[in-house]
Amino acid sequence: MKRGFDPAEFQTRTRLAQQKMAAAGLEALLLTRETDVRYFTGFLTRFWESPTRPWFLILPASGDPIAVIPAIGAALMGRTWITDIRTWQSPDLTDDGIGLLASTLTDVTGPKGRIGVPDGHETFVRMPLADLYRLKNSIGGRQISGDNGIIRAQRMIKSAAEIAKIETACAIAGRAFARVPEIAAEGVALDQVFRRFQMLCLEEGADWVPYLAGAAEAGGYRDVISPATETPLCKGDVLMLDTGLVWDGYFCDFDRNWALGTASPSVKAAHTQLIEASDAAFEIARPGIKAFDLFTTMDHILSKGAAGTDAGRLGHGLGMSLTEWPSLIATDHSVLQAGMVLTLEPGIALGDKILVHEENIVITETGARFLSPRARPEIAEL
Repeated sequence: MKRGFDPAEFQTRTRLAQQKMAAAGLEALLLTRETDVRYFTGFLTRFWESPTRPWFLILPASGDPIAVIPAIGAALMGRTWITDIRTWQSPDLTDDGIGLLASTLTDVTGPKGRIGVPDGHETFVRMPLADLYRLKNSIGGRQISGDNGIIRAQRMIKSAAEIAKIETACAIAGRAFARVPEIAAEGVALDQVFRRFQMLCLEEGADWVPYLAGAAEAGGYRDVISPATETPLCKGDVLMLDTGLVWDGYFCDFDRNWALGTASPSVKAAHTQLIEASDAAFEIARPGIKAFDLFTTMDHILSKGAAGTDAGRLGHGLGMSLTEWPSLIATDHSVLQAGMVLTLEPGIALGDKILVHEENIVITETGARFLSPRARPEIAEL
């Protein structure tokens, strides 16, 4: 599987965004988040983990993007398709790139031009608030506004090359999940299972494993976001591991459940019901239906609105981020389109415990296709 993208991929993304910008009356887009910058440049680095330095990308109304970045990133950005790279020495406690950013924006926009910044759900502006105020005061009569949903709408539809990367990540996770019997058994501490599972993911080809959640309790588990403890696995436990590993900048996000010993009838039934729910959503998933249709289909099988989990949704988008738009909730009217990658994540209550199952799918022109190796209705036993 080839890493990276051909320059034509980024050129296509840029020209499509510029068409939407023209329709929305925007003369530039200002991007500050890692995923948005990488989407248009291919600039892939873990250096974003440091909050010290801001990074900026400008999409002008025409032409190629302009990177306004700390000098420490110039060499890596220079290996992308971007040729206009403007740098400053950062950190600078007096002017950490805002002067350079303001002058670049004035270069590519008119005196009254509108500059769009992603402002919808799941977005944020990655710069100090004081610097944002300073930028507004440094660009004259130009206006900073929302981006009219351009970035979110465009990133929801994945190219064939993007889908292939997500499918590669899913295959890596699938191989790691298949090896869980090597690391999980009665008496092994849950935190040790977590560590060893991450090692399995890396052995199978993951670049890194930024997300791993899970639980192990008798008859189900109370939540799916707590860190692992030193508690040893016991007969009667249900072990769940949920991984978001990364391959070439793209996530998978799905989980698997195992019973320690023979699963109880209630756990067996609940697991089968979860698979039934995700399968039902998979069967109706196709262009033209809406996100809430998938939610309603799963919710009807699981609980009829009465006894679900506290997750708040039954799935979401997936790609360069672990969770993306849309959300599979009752009020999300996003229309499914070919190229969308989604998780199906039904959850069911078992008394004061829960059970959760998750799969990754892609919407095609005629329906949907599994990207994650499909789970069996019967819960696996260790």
